[in-house]
Amino acid sequence: MKRYCLALDLADDAGLITEYERLHKTDNVRPEIRKSILDAGITNMEIFRTANRLFMIMETNDSFSFERKAEMDAANPAVQEWEQFVWKFQQPLPWAKEGEKWVLMDQIFQL
Repeated sequence: MKRYCLALDLADDAGLITEYERLHKTDNVRPEIRKSILDAGITNMEIFRTANRLFMIMETNDSFSFERKAEMDAANPAVQEWEQFVWKFQQPLPWAKEGEKWVLMDQIFQL
């Protein structure tokens, strides 16, 4: 198992943040999106929020790679539609590269 931590900002709008959280409640997650996450080798995913900053923890199996996930997502119309839809809620971090949403975080401490 490998763990990755990523960050992304939401639009700083209380109504959009509330709706984004509603869409991510377990019962509201689209089954085809959940399947695409699992099929990519992600075994657990958690998203936390403070103000408009999101923090994601992903646990993956040995089959996972960001490149493979990107290829699978590009070939999946449901994922493409979802990503386009949720972009209205999201905004890139100020230091994100062009077209980058979730930014991989560096671990700086472990107990």
